Amino acid sequence: MELFTANESPEKLGIGKANIFIQPNHKAYGQLNKHAYFSQSYADLHARPFPVSNVPLRVSQVCFLHQEGDSQAVELAHLHELCHRYSVNPPLANASCFYQKMGEYEIRWERHTEFSSYTFLIHDSGLKPFDCPPVALVPIDWLEGISGELIAAVHIDALSEGSVTLERDHLRQYFEGQRLMGSELHNGEAIILSALRLHEDNFNRILLVNTSLNECQSGRVLRALLEIEAYRNMTLLAFPLAQQVSIKVSKMESQLAMLLKKQKDIKSSNDEQKQLAELSSMAANIAEIIASSRYRFDAGSAYYEMVRSRLAELEEKDINELQTFSAFIDRRLSPAYRTVLAAKRRLDDLSSRVDRASDFLRTRIDMAIEAQNQALLTSMDKRAQMQFNLQQTVEGLSVIIMTYYVLALCKYLLDASSSLGYTFNREVALTLLMPIVLISVWMFSRRIKNAVQKIAP
Repeated sequence: MELFTANESPEKLGIGKANIFIQPNHKAYGQLNKHAYFSQSYADLHARPFPVSNVPLRVSQVCFLHQEGDSQAVELAHLHELCHRYSVNPPLANASCFYQKMGEYEIRWERHTEFSSYTFLIHDSGLKPFDCPPVALVPIDWLEGISGELIAAVHIDALSEGSVTLERDHLRQYFEGQRLMGSELHNGEAIILSALRLHEDNFNRILLVNTSLNECQSGRVLRALLEIEAYRNMTLLAFPLAQQVSIKVSKMESQLAMLLKKQKDIKSSNDEQKQLAELSSMAANIAEIIASSRYRFDAGSAYYEMVRSRLAELEEKDINELQTFSAFIDRRLSPAYRTVLAAKRRLDDLSSRVDRASDFLRTRIDMAIEAQNQALLTSMDKRAQMQFNLQQTVEGLSVIIMTYYVLALCKYLLDASSSLGYTFNREVALTLLMPIVLISVWMFSRRIKNAVQKIAP
């Protein structure tokens, strides 16, 4: 294969011949300043690879929901115990997945955010489908010691075309006579069949008939089927919680309607404060419900989208008028998912309505307080005006009184002057002094008043 056409030679493209064969300096690349997650971001792309599987293949998977105290270290210690029994290498410290051959079967452990999956594989077939599942070879005491609660369990038998009769009545015996669902995958390259029910051993069963899938394609189909089983059950964990939340929301909606109706009859501030306290209590209850349910609702939505994604990978087509996995799961799962969304939406809407009602009531209380403050300020203004008028009256009286006392002092002076031989009419003199003294006292008091007002802030 030529790197350049005749019209696009290295010289024409401005690339020197010598530069084409320069060996890269890998040591220089290693000295570049890399982000802390630079290598991990590439490694994560290849984490938890699908099993490369040839038919026949028997698979059993159990998924355990994490409980409080079920740490990763607890699971690793339990896996160490199993490895010790079979004298094989245990998982590394802080590992999130582990794949190992344990005698006749292979184990694949993967720890997810909320659950851990234990997958057991045997690369051969039994006498008939689901006759001897791999989980039957695992020590029962070790299985019972796995931490967490069982949330999903499934057997998958992968067989080659021709190793099993594909007649519906014949196939139903492998599923305890239950109604089957099935479809063709990837344009007829495989067929899957299942009843999607728990059987006598409390496991679901899926039969995979491989017609032309290679080992990698078969492994991807197997992984998709296992993830559908796990994620489908994880999705449904949000459904019972959504039902409980819906019941609580309905009661609170009725309570809120009654409170809003009572707002029309509120006549005193005590009633307003009482209703505001009820609204605040309701808002606190709603916040508590949101805090306890939001993670499960969001996780359920995420799991639902992953189920739909894995179903799309299968590229199903109808066979023999059987209902496909996608049609059945979507018909059962979508209503539960919509119930979760409805509960979440109703809860958010109720929270907004309570907040609006509280804001309205607070505004009403603030307006009442403002009216009270306005009335108080008006009353204070009237009192101040009365005090000012009284002060003006007192000031006028004080000027008259001071004038009276000054004239009395002047009278004593006039009496003393007459005793010294000065002759004049005292009454006339006092009469003439009265306006002079009055004006002088008034001006003096005004001056003092102005000086005090300048000093005051």
